[in-house]
This record gives sequence, structure tokens and C-alpha cells, in this order.
Amino acid sequence: MGKKIIAVVGATGLQGKGVVNALIKEGSFKVRAITRNPNKYQGKADEVVQGDLMDLESLTNAFKDAYGVFVVTNFWEGADELAQGHIAVEAAKKANVNHFVWSTLPNVEKISNGRFDVPQFTGKAKVDEFVKNAGFANYTFVQPPCYFQNFMGELAPQQQQDGSIGWTLPIDPTKKVIHMADISDLGKVVAGAFLNPEKVGKGSYLSLSTEMNSFNDVLEAFKANGKEYSFNQVPTEVFSSFFEGAGAVAQLLAYFESYTYMGPNSEARIQMAKKISTEPFIPLSEWIKLNALHHG
Repeated sequence: MGKKIIAVVGATGLQGKGVVNALIKEGSFKVRAITRNPNKYQGKADEVVQGDLMDLESLTNAFKDAYGVFVVTNFWEGADELAQGHIAVEAAKKANVNHFVWSTLPNVEKISNGRFDVPQFTGKAKVDEFVKNAGFANYTFVQPPCYFQNFMGELAPQQQQDGSIGWTLPIDPTKKVIHMADISDLGKVVAGAFLNPEKVGKGSYLSLSTEMNSFNDVLEAFKANGKEYSFNQVPTEVFSSFFEGAGAVAQLLAYFESYTYMGPNSEARIQMAKKISTEPFIPLSEWIKLNALHHG
């Protein structure tokens, strides 16, 4: 018998790459990367296949003979996440996939009774029901946190008006409400899920969170690694006028402040992710050490 195949959608993205790498390292499965441009693929997967989340036929073919699939959608590419989630589930059903792992997030609309509008969370959560009702032998939900990688991307420290480098945000820097991790570590949780369907294959939620931080904790971690950053809290109304899309960031941070990133009662899901993971997670201070050299 050959190894069972795990097909990974979004294999070139941060989540997908982490899943491919963790599965390859663990070694029990054959890994199939699914991407829209296979000729550009440079990752570690055993094979690469063309597949598009908006194309049922291509995705069904891409899932052929796969025991498990990992699916993530990208809101920031303008994805219709509900449509893509539906297509992915349908393709997996047609291909007789045994274990469906869906990368989702908390339903902010439900949690906040419509007070906060965070479509990149709620849109994914709305696919959960569809996954639950599809009739897969095994299915598991994973929830990625605020990535450490964001500190090199959209959350990178910026030059401030007073000349310091740091952040100006509408959030109380003393509140420990942001679940964080190195996004590569999501792969270790996903690999653990595929290895333990009897433990987490009946709809378990696994939330990746290496630590729960306030912005002050983030400042401390950077400071311990020789980087001094400033933090300036501004009111939501003021922040919302700063740039296009600032209102959406303000909504997200206001949701964190009220309910935390993972939402209420997330502790059991976080512990389960740690337990099922194939390896321990990397803490922020460690991540900064590993990445500080490349980013001055």
C-alpha cells in the first residue's frame, strides 16, 4: 500500500506552505500541492496539481484519490469565501475524500450580535455549517491566529509623527486579547489532525495560539531582542479616517477588545490544538530572534 495522499489547497500561501512542510516532515502521508499555477510551484510537496477554488471540475480532479484535503480561502484576494467553500466541499464529496480540514475563523457577527463587521472572519465561519452537513467520514476545523508574520507585513512598525518607530492603533495596549502564533505552526496542528481522526475528526475545532498578547507584550518581546518600538493609542473615529480600509481594522481591533481574537470560550480549542500538534510551537521572542536578522 502506498502512502495516503493529502491535497493542500493554497499551497503557495503562508497557511498552505506550513501544512505542506509539516506533513512532509512528519512523513506519514504523500503531499499534493494544489495551486492555480503549478509551473510556478517551488515548495516541498511530493506532487503539484492545478486546481482553482472557483472551478468545481478542476478542484474535483485535483482532489482525485486524496484521503484528506486542507482548504483555505483568501479574503484579501477578493475571494467569495462562501462560494469557494461550497465548491471545495462539493469537489471533496465528488472525489470521495475521507477527511476534510477547513481553515476557518470565529463568527464575529454571531458572537457580537451584529455589533462588529469583520467579514474576513464571519465569511469563513459561515462555511462551517456546510462542512458539518456534508457527510464526510472525518472533518476538522482549524483556526489560525494573528500571525507573527504580520509584524513584517500589514502590522509592521511604521515611522510615527514624533519620529519614533512603532504603532498608532485604536486598541488599549494593556489588554491581553490577541491570540498569536507563527503561522507555519498551523501545519503542525493540521498534520496532527490528519493523524488523529478518531480524536478530532468529528467536527473538533483546533485553535492555534502560542500566546495571548497585549500590544505591550509585543513591545516587550521586541525590546528583549534589542528593538525599541513606540505605541500610541488613538480613538476609533480618529483612526478610521487615517487611510482607506482603516475602518475595517478598527472594527477588528474593537472586536478583539470585546471578545478576544478567538472569541469567548476558546481555551479548550487552544489546548486541543497544542495536544494534537506534531511538534511544539515557536514563541514570539524566539520568532523575532529567528527573523530579526533579515529585517533591519
